[in-house]
Amino acid sequence: MTKETREPLVSTFSIVARNAENGDLGIAVQSKFLAVGAVVPWARAGVGAVATQARANVAWGPEALDMLARGMTAREAMDTLTSSDDGSHERQCGIVDAHGNAASFTGPDCMYWAGGAEGDGFCCQGNILVGPDVVDAMAHAYRLGKAPFSHRLISALEAGQAAGGDSRGRQSAALLIVRDSGGYGGNNDRYIDVRVDDHPEPIDELRRLLLLHEVYFGTTEAKLRPLDSPTIERVQSQLQRLGLLEGTHDGLDDATREVLERFIGRENLEERTFNGTEIDEVILDFLERRSGEGT
Repeated sequence: MTKETREPLVSTFSIVARNAENGDLGIAVQSKFLAVGAVVPWARAGVGAVATQARANVAWGPEALDMLARGMTAREAMDTLTSSDDGSHERQCGIVDAHGNAASFTGPDCMYWAGGAEGDGFCCQGNILVGPDVVDAMAHAYRLGKAPFSHRLISALEAGQAAGGDSRGRQSAALLIVRDSGGYGGNNDRYIDVRVDDHPEPIDELRRLLLLHEVYFGTTEAKLRPLDSPTIERVQSQLQRLGLLEGTHDGLDDATREVLERFIGRENLEERTFNGTEIDEVILDFLERRSGEGT
């Protein structure tokens, strides 16, 4: 299937998991490696998720997903990958299938400290770490986490970093979560795909990007406010302060609606709710800040 080559060494710790509540599949990873999100995470909605690292063979990602799609379990796919690659002794991988079966593999020649842990619906793995406490802390944080799935994955990274993390330091991080038709416009499965390619505090930056993603793409439950007369008047006042709306207006008239819709589009808030009778509070917050009323 594959032949041994000298792939870049990806010193990394990662978690691969399935959300038991809705079947979402995801990977979170941090590394002393530029743009780790381009190398480690692979996932396909309804199929599985894979992390390829250490002396990474990135072909393992799509190959494993194809095996899972054909009905193999995570362990069966892992055994097939490792037995057919002469370089597997230097590689590391984590796989979770759509049923929550997990498999973690660490080749015997991965650089110290390297290892992994498997749990119910997840696995953690890392190499060139300060020690086994990193992986143990990640698994513990994920098991006990009560936050939404995306935040639990990042919390696992934070726990790993707090336990010492990558012995070479830190540079990049990534979060990938897939859901059927969950991507932009419903046309792919990349529900959340955020990456920090080069940053002194990549996990902190990754969480910041996740929070922005939730704002722009509505990946958390919306808080809707009725468009009653006081709310409409406040919106019109803020649009006028921005120089976007002129004159006097009677309720949510066509001019107000048109200007507000343009503002929503300009701020990339199309995924938030505005339907003429209700409006997402995220839009109201953005409008308040832009108009200066929130300062």
